[in-house]
Amino acid sequence: MKGSFIPYNKGLKQFSRDLRNESTLSEVLLWKELRAGQYRGYDFNRQKPLDNYIADFYCKKLDLVIEIDGISHSSAEAVEKDKKRDEAMKKYGLTVMRIKDIQVKRKMHAVLDEINNFIDDWEKENLP
Repeated sequence: MKGSFIPYNKGLKQFSRDLRNESTLSEVLLWKELRAGQYRGYDFNRQKPLDNYIADFYCKKLDLVIEIDGISHSSAEAVEKDKKRDEAMKKYGLTVMRIKDIQVKRKMHAVLDEINNFIDDWEKENLP
C-alpha cells in the first residue's frame, strides 16, 4: 500500500482545520522546521486526516507520520488508543514517529536528528 492514496473520514476535515488554528507550542515549533517543501525538499502537511485519524505531521513521499505526544498521551487509556492508531497507520505502509512534546521544546536538534536519520535511511533504500 506504500505511496497509495489513503482514504480518510471526510467528517474530520473541518476538525483538522480547527486543529491547525489551535496548534500547540510544540506543533508550531516543529512546523517552523518542516514547513511544506522546505525541509530537505520534502513536503509535509500538518493536521492531515488519514483513515479515521488526524496526523500531526505527514509526508506522503516518505510514508511518514510524526506525532507530538504531550502529557495527555501518558495515561494507560491514551497509550492504548495511540497503539491502535499506530497499527491502523502501519496497515497503509506508514511509519509512525512519536516524539515527546518536551523534546521538541528542549531538544529540537535531537528531534531533527531523528527525522534526518529517518530520511537518510529512506533515501538509501529508495533513491538511485
